Amino acid sequence: MRYLVTGATGFVGRRLVRRLLLDGHTVTALVRDRARAGLPPGVGAVDGDLATGRGLRRAVAEARADRVVHLAGTVKATRPSGYAPVNADGTRRLCEALAGLPEPPRLVYCSSLAAAGPSRPGRPRRETDPPEPVSAYGRSKLAGELALRAVAGRVPGTVVRPPIVHGPGDAEFLPVLLALVRGGVLPVCGTGPRLYSLIHVDDLCRALAAAADRGATVERGPTARGVYHVGDGVEHRYQDLAADVAALAGCRPPRTVPVPRAVAMAAAWGAELAARARGRPSMLARDKIREACRPAWTCGHERAALDLGFTPGLVWPAGLGDLLGDVLTGVPRPAPAV
Repeated sequence: MRYLVTGATGFVGRRLVRRLLLDGHTVTALVRDRARAGLPPGVGAVDGDLATGRGLRRAVAEARADRVVHLAGTVKATRPSGYAPVNADGTRRLCEALAGLPEPPRLVYCSSLAAAGPSRPGRPRRETDPPEPVSAYGRSKLAGELALRAVAGRVPGTVVRPPIVHGPGDAEFLPVLLALVRGGVLPVCGTGPRLYSLIHVDDLCRALAAAADRGATVERGPTARGVYHVGDGVEHRYQDLAADVAALAGCRPPRTVPVPRAVAMAAAWGAELAARARGRPSMLARDKIREACRPAWTCGHERAALDLGFTPGLVWPAGLGDLLGDVLTGVPRPAPAV
């Protein structure tokens, strides 16, 4: 199969490209600048910009792909409006470019559980639940899903919604959690436990590949057909995640400190102002606080198991010891040859 991948140089993209090459597929990456893309050997490139649409129609035609996996997205922004240019508008541009081809390829859109919204403790969110995003990021990812629905009938498309992704190449979740563990304090917005679903990056790549092969396709209108949640099937307590990291890092479990929502929002507002002055987004932002104050972000994988044959193979803390060693030493282990 010929694959076109957006976001091929990102955390998930690098692992997916490696898997596709090992499986014998031809892979082309959509990039804004070939000279600066840093693509692995064996990966082709076509020039196109999701944020502006520059060269996009020519790029998708040149790629001659059988499958497209759309991973590119904005996960941090200096302002709430900063997510839409790529997550919403860029996805719409990609969908329209593919719809203009004589024989559009199958498109798999990697959305996010944030597009679905939070769950309730003991009741993981299901694909059939009406989407209720609580953040600008979540709304932008949901807008991308709606863009795919708008071309249903012309572009066969499938949506995959992962929760928190962890594994080799993670530059956000584990490093931030490790920093909190080392500091001895685990701030929690509000009171009570916080529950999360996770998925290992390699499991997510398996789910994306399976969706590209045999996933149901979305339809116009508010149906759940063609949408798949891919959690690891466990409701992880935030405090337990921190305790696991602490045990492997040789630290005491951090002390949980409840932070009132108003205080957290004020701190995030200050961090946002400082980030705008620097011209770089901050992980601490009001958008993230709106998500962090919810008691549960969990989902299952029952539909993915039924339709895609997907079951998670690496459930936290599997592989955490080796990965944590890489983070502590700052020396990533060599990637498998492709």
